[in-house]
Amino acid sequence: MYGYYAEEHVVQTVDGYLLGVHRLPYKKSEDHHNTRVNAGQGSVIKPVVYLHHGLLMNSEVWVCLTEEERCLPFALVNRGYDVWLGNNRGNKYSKKSTRLSPTSTEFWNFSMDQFAFHDIPDTIHYVLDTTSQPSLSYIGFSQGTAQAFATLSIHPNLNEKVNLFIALAPAMSPAGLSNGIVDALVKTSPDVLFLAFGRRSILSSATMWQSILYPPIFVRLIDMGLSFLFAWDGRNITLAQKLAAYPHLYSFTSTKSVVHWFQIIRNKSFQMYDDDASNAFSIGASNRYYKVAKFPTRNIKTPVVLLYGGSDSLIDIRVMLKELPRHTTAKEIPHFEHLDFLWAQDVSQLVFPHVFDALAYYTNARALPGTKEDESPGGMLLKLANNAGRGHGRGGSGNLLWSGSDEEKNYSDYDGSSEPATPVTRAQAQYDRQRQGRSPTMAFQYRSLVTAPSAPPTTSNGTASSHHGTGTEQVDVADDSPPEAINRTSSLSSMGEGGVMPKFLPKGISLGASKPSVSGLSRPQEASGSGDDKITIERPFI
Repeated sequence: MYGYYAEEHVVQTVDGYLLGVHRLPYKKSEDHHNTRVNAGQGSVIKPVVYLHHGLLMNSEVWVCLTEEERCLPFALVNRGYDVWLGNNRGNKYSKKSTRLSPTSTEFWNFSMDQFAFHDIPDTIHYVLDTTSQPSLSYIGFSQGTAQAFATLSIHPNLNEKVNLFIALAPAMSPAGLSNGIVDALVKTSPDVLFLAFGRRSILSSATMWQSILYPPIFVRLIDMGLSFLFAWDGRNITLAQKLAAYPHLYSFTSTKSVVHWFQIIRNKSFQMYDDDASNAFSIGASNRYYKVAKFPTRNIKTPVVLLYGGSDSLIDIRVMLKELPRHTTAKEIPHFEHLDFLWAQDVSQLVFPHVFDALAYYTNARALPGTKEDESPGGMLLKLANNAGRGHGRGGSGNLLWSGSDEEKNYSDYDGSSEPATPVTRAQAQYDRQRQGRSPTMAFQYRSLVTAPSAPPTTSNGTASSHHGTGTEQVDVADDSPPEAINRTSSLSSMGEGGVMPKFLPKGISLGASKPSVSGLSRPQEASGSGDDKITIERPFI
């Protein structure tokens, strides 16, 4: 496609499923006949990036774009990465097992638990064994992010093999569907889907309707369904792109995996599949005696970067950050909906730069030759960022948080009302804001290491500090002014050979030979200790 050379691999999971995996190792300009990539001695060494699709999808969703420049795998390949595209068991490229037939009910007896315990870890191990690399970067979309959250939380050793996790339109514990009747039905009894669709593949007739319907009519039906269920209008995706992408939107998966999501929605918990949920009158069904295990996502050690849409009805970033480790960072794309992270017309301008910067920061700059990790530029900045998140109460996860307290109801795409945001109100608020010509902004807050001063300090640039327990918060007031220019100089005399300057350094931070220096940052009043240990960061990394 577009002249890129592609390889197809087959991964056998521990329980016998055969997963199709695609690889893009070469740039267009590279000779794939005489050049080897990540194939041992004498080959070209490239950092590895693994991409995983969402629910009811396959790896085709990453490449079915009308323009090469808007295709993330191709953009990564051209930047020198060895790109792999994974697939879940049961979909178009993985409908095979060494011991089960796809026509049997047992073949489709899988949920996200099996994705997390087998599919993702087995695929990652295969990719690293094939490329002889110590680690890779993981980029997931929608359920692909949930599978990574679950996998990294239950496989501690895998955190050493995934050097970065970038979550596009992350999914963990959605609030529900926008249609009240359907939402109430699935929350009351998630198992009703088994009655409607059986216990094998869900919506298997979709491919038949796709083949017989006139393409514009098929696109219109998909748009109506997305609007009915999720209140998405799809205005950021062109009609030409929908005609090209919607035929690839559906791929086979089990009804059980969808039921699993409705269990998560019903219980408001990112949990494992509840096999006893259908027996509501059994003793074991009582929460007093029986509780389904949650995925321990706070145990994740891999750096996590969230890129989410301000108009995405499936995401509540506050809830998500509370369940993730403190080193999680987040960036909002204000007007984006869920599918926009795959196919929006301006995805290459609004999303790709954050992906490239995160990859450069967390992978290329982590360890320079001849330096320890904590002394390298990436290590110093990571340590500085992590230190900024310690020593405070659990007001949220991560060093990039919402401005305001957890008790406030100021949602990303909800304008001023104290009512909780719903899919409909989020979408309507975004639409009203676009019509009024307003650009939503998001302010991040950072935590410092000092004890709370006796009086709130004030600064000259309009920021203010608030107090929570024994820590202080620096709240950066958002405005609509353009961001100040950031020094992107790459020649650092004190860093040693091969140094890489991250493209999104926080304002006021410069890198030295052994310790970063901070200039131009406001400090709270000193309460105890020396001033060298008190740093308040005012800029997000992304």
